Parts: sequence; C-alpha cells; structure tokens
Amino acid sequence: MQSLLAVDFGEIFGNLFESMGFMQGSLQNYIMLLISFILMYLAVVKKFEPMLLLPIAFGMFLINIPGAEPVLWGTHPEGNNSYDAVTNRGLLWYLYFGVDKVIYPPLIFLGIGAMTDFGPLIANPKSMLIGAGAQLGIFVAFFLAAALGFSVAAAAAIAIIGGADGPTAILVTSRLASDYVPTIAIAAYSYMALIPIIQKPLMRLLTTKKERAIRMKPLRQVSKLEKILFPIIVTLVVGTILPDSIALLGMLMLGNLFKESGVVDRLSTQAQNGLMNTVTIFLGIAVGSKAKGEIFLSVATLQIIAIGLFAFVVGTIGGLLVAKVMCKVTKGQINPLIGSAGVSAVPMAARISEDVGREYDPQNHLLMHAMGPNVAGVIGSAIAAGVLLACFGGYVDGTAGEAFVSAFSAIA
Repeated sequence: MQSLLAVDFGEIFGNLFESMGFMQGSLQNYIMLLISFILMYLAVVKKFEPMLLLPIAFGMFLINIPGAEPVLWGTHPEGNNSYDAVTNRGLLWYLYFGVDKVIYPPLIFLGIGAMTDFGPLIANPKSMLIGAGAQLGIFVAFFLAAALGFSVAAAAAIAIIGGADGPTAILVTSRLASDYVPTIAIAAYSYMALIPIIQKPLMRLLTTKKERAIRMKPLRQVSKLEKILFPIIVTLVVGTILPDSIALLGMLMLGNLFKESGVVDRLSTQAQNGLMNTVTIFLGIAVGSKAKGEIFLSVATLQIIAIGLFAFVVGTIGGLLVAKVMCKVTKGQINPLIGSAGVSAVPMAARISEDVGREYDPQNHLLMHAMGPNVAGVIGSAIAAGVLLACFGGYVDGTAGEAFVSAFSAIA
C-alpha cells in the first residue's frame, strides 16, 4: 500500500482545481444559465405554464453548470454527438431515453385523455371544423420554414408548434429533427403560457361587439354509451387511415375510455395524477437537459421561435375565421369567440373564450361550447402530427428533401 508520505499533494490539488466547473465553463454556459433563471422566474412568479416550464428550466440550469455535463449526461466520443454513442452515461441520459424513444409524449396524452370530457364535441360535432381550421398555422409555418432554408423534416417539426400542443411537438421533433427538441418544446410551452396575451387581441380584432355578445343554446345531454363508443370509433377510424398518429391518439382515447367507462376508477385516477405528474417531471428535465449553448444560441433558434409564434397566431386566426363562417351560415347561432379555442391548449384556450365573452356580457357562458373546438384541436393536432410524420418521415437525413426545398425556394 502506498504511503501517505509518498503522495504528491501538489498533483492532487492540481487535479481538484482542474476538475472545478469554472475552469471548464464558456460564455455560452453562462448565457444559458441566465436564460434558465428567466424561465424559472416566469414559471414561479408569473405562473407561465409552471408544471412543465419549471422542470424544463431546471434541466437547462443543471446541464449548463460548467463541468456538469459529463457527470449528468455522459461523455461524447470525439466527433460523435449521437444519443446512442454516449459513454459513462449519467442520470439525464437515462431520463432522456423517454424522449429519444418517444415514450413520454404518448403517456402525457394518456393523462390528458383521462382528464378530458369529449361530451361538448360529441354534442356539437361541427366543432371539429373549428379544430381543423386552427391547424392552418401548422401548414403555413411549414412552407415558411422550408422557404427559410430548413430541411423538410426540420420544417415539419417547427410547424407543429402552431398546434399549441407540447407533447405533440416533442414527439414530432424527436422523430424528425431531434437537435431542435429543446428549442421547439420551450417555444411551444411558452406560447401556450402566453395564450391570454396572444389570443385576446386577435379575438377582438376579428370579431364584432355584436358577435362577441352572442349567446349559444345549451348543449344537449350526451349519453354514457356515446362517450364510451366515441374513443373506440375515433381510434379505429383515424388509426386505420393514418397509422402514424396512433401513438398519440390511441393513448389519448385510452385515457378517456378509462374515465368514461366508470369501471377502472383507480386506473383513471392514476393516469390523471401519479403517472401524469411523474412523466411531466421526467419530460421537463429531459427536454431542458438538451438546451445547451452550442445548440440553443444560434440564428436558427431565433428563426424557430419567430416561426412558432407566427404559426400559433395563424392557427388562432384560422379557428376564428371558421367560427365566423359558421356564425354566418347558422344565422348567429355560434359565437365566433369559440374559434380561438380550436388550438390544442386544453383547457386554457377555452377559458379565454369564456373570459372575452363575459367582458361583453357577464351572463354569457361560453366555456362548455368552447371545449368542443378545444378537444377537437387536441385530436386535430394528433392527426396533423400523423400527416407530417407520414409525409416527411423519410426526409429525416436531410438529403431526400433537398430537391423539395430547392424547388420551393425557386417558386417563392
């Protein structure tokens, strides 16, 4: 055994000094730490989507502490930054497994389904048209991103922000453009948190005072049989036509079947609470752990954030315009304010429709009417995700889409 007297304490303390984080930090690390503090402030003080924004911000905080990445994530072999190539894997690498292998988003949808009442949509199936109209932002943003030079697969991933659905955005991005997962996830959840600020001006701009004061007839009572059959039929029909959407849509409808069947209360409760909360924590930390400076601090990030905002605005406008057309066709039986709820942010968007409506008539309650388009938006975003994956899954390597981008850029 080596004697303590033979130990070179100078070398030991030198190794300790060199291993300290501040010896390994870069300007990018400190900028990302500052961004993480801002996001934590927004989550804690401003209460902007805190359930996911806080763990995302803390994951970003952890991974950008100088010297923490090799311990928390693992070691990247020289010249190989792929997920599977990492050695000496740490805690965050294992947590990110659920994102990389697309496990977390469907589980989140399972919980959402268990918490969602599809009754308003079943009672008023026309609401599906509004939900479809609100997906306009996704497809407009896709062409804009392609015109700006993003690969076809990346453009599809960026465009899904317009659906205002965090799990869907993460699933599509993980499949099509994994490097952009943190940027797109943070953008999607940020815009969901900013719904009151973004949507209310658009709602007032695109509707008249008379339209905003329209009172809608109470929805009919939906039977238990209808509520049980709905998730089964939707899964069968949509899954058969568009198998790429089945992971999200199937879990959404399974969660709803747990709720509506009334025979598995323990499973429904677990999906709504324990499972949902656990997966939310893992998902948030894992996404935040990929927000490293060299990826996040780039011109592409600013472009993605701007395109995402544009997509969300266009989606809101699309839902409002469809609702206005339906108002005209039905001779004033539909309040166009419920159109803004066609985006997938449940139930926040529906609450905004209620709030704006009550500003002009305190006795006008639009919440349940708005929930129809709102849950239609959830289904619509899952379908849109399936369409994007089916159409552009083969373009992930970026080479197959070069001809498409070149042709589109020439036209634009």
